[in-house]
Amino acid sequence: MKLQLDRTDRQILNILQCNNRISNLQLAEEVSLSPPACLKRVKRLRESGVIEADVAILDARIFGKMLNIIVEVEMIRDQADLADAFMRKMQQANEVTQCYQVTGEVDFLLVVMVPDMEAYEVFVRRDLSNDPYLRKFRTLISMRRDKFTTRVEV
Repeated sequence: MKLQLDRTDRQILNILQCNNRISNLQLAEEVSLSPPACLKRVKRLRESGVIEADVAILDARIFGKMLNIIVEVEMIRDQADLADAFMRKMQQANEVTQCYQVTGEVDFLLVVMVPDMEAYEVFVRRDLSNDPYLRKFRTLISMRRDKFTTRVEV
């Protein structure tokens, strides 16, 4: 079931995506609602799953996570149970910040964040090299990140 979002809901979502610490009073003022009506809408958006989580985005460099690595993974065959097992394995790997099952020449695209190449090697040995269903993987090291956002256009 798809939730119907009106213009005010979309305004609320756009504001919260930029600053989810805004007070309800200020948010209500910005979208021209009474504070109780605004609070009710935000609660509905959270309970319906439109707002999945309220998180803090940290500067990974402060914690020594200096390398962003993109990994293309090709499995030996296209089989649902193998893909599911690989996704579960990537869920458990703290180095993996994003895992996408994709179409095309590769089966998965991983975003891996590590402090250095030694840590990446540990991840590769533990989670990729010993996977009997993984045909091959390719490592792309990010030289810099030009854009990063969690914002969704609503």
